[in-house]
Amino acid sequence: MSVTPDLRIDITASRLFTGWLASQGASLAFTTYQAGKLFFVGLNDRGQLALFNRTLARVMGLAAHGDTLWVATLWQLWRFENALPPGQRKDAHDRWYVPQMAYTTGDIDVHDVAVDGDGEPMFVSTLFSCIALPDPRHSFRPVWKPPFVSRYAAEDRCHLNGLAMRDGRPAFATCVARSDANEGWREHRTHGGLLLDVASDEIACAGLSMPHSPRWYRDRLWLVNAGTGEFGWVDLAAGRFEPIAFCPGFLRGLAFIGDFAVVGLSMQRENRTFSGLALDQRLADKGVSARCALQVIDLARGDVVHEVRIEGVVSELFDVAVLPGVRNPGAVGFSNDEIRRTIVLPPGVQ
Repeated sequence: MSVTPDLRIDITASRLFTGWLASQGASLAFTTYQAGKLFFVGLNDRGQLALFNRTLARVMGLAAHGDTLWVATLWQLWRFENALPPGQRKDAHDRWYVPQMAYTTGDIDVHDVAVDGDGEPMFVSTLFSCIALPDPRHSFRPVWKPPFVSRYAAEDRCHLNGLAMRDGRPAFATCVARSDANEGWREHRTHGGLLLDVASDEIACAGLSMPHSPRWYRDRLWLVNAGTGEFGWVDLAAGRFEPIAFCPGFLRGLAFIGDFAVVGLSMQRENRTFSGLALDQRLADKGVSARCALQVIDLARGDVVHEVRIEGVVSELFDVAVLPGVRNPGAVGFSNDEIRRTIVLPPGVQ
């Protein structure tokens, strides 16, 4: 199914995916910085796959929190708000996101975005190797960096990329390597990856390969080990990664709903960052090529039970989010008159 008239983007779902999405009472959102698109995946009134996209420059981190959707782009962090009261619709959509405010961060390479216990955003600035907060006067306000990074410098020293929240506070972070030099992480992509305990500054798990997207769910720390194509959890007592599923692609983006995880897969770039990883041999051993897709994984069995395949100009994904209680979401665009005519009034204003 093509979703844009000018660019070939074909999205197809496995046979039982729509039934599964309906049974979960949710929809999905995902980002691709490579094509600059925010996508929504839902169902129309006939129960068929419904796809919607908006163009945003280098869109990456994504965090859903109630009616709010935080979206990181090339130089801004946007707050989208649902404009529809319960029971109302905008055309075919039961949730309609409107960009209500943005923090101008500059190009600080924002990767993961999360929401704290007060409903406020927090993010990873990969360029400055830190976890940070948006600030009304400055590009960002750093709150934590790995203990081996000596100062805040625009050098992407360790490729800090992932943030896991626990009880509303930053709990774990992932980076590609322990390095305190400009882009030093590139020399340790195969097995230098770390899971870091933010509160203690200790290394919770070492020996990973380009880990991304740590998430705390059901009393476990989960992540994707992108360099090996594995999804799994970390035994924090033993400091050991326990894979439960292999996915044929470079993994980034992880969200949960019920007994399932949703992960994002990317095809491999023809450059040094993605080459020479264990993933190459794993793909060859299994006789499969890397793909761009969303996969749904059964947490109990580790089986990939559903897939949304993405082909055409989109070959890389970054993040994925679950939108509970939403059937068919959409969003206002920036480049037409619709945003000028979109006015959302407070309750009781007549």
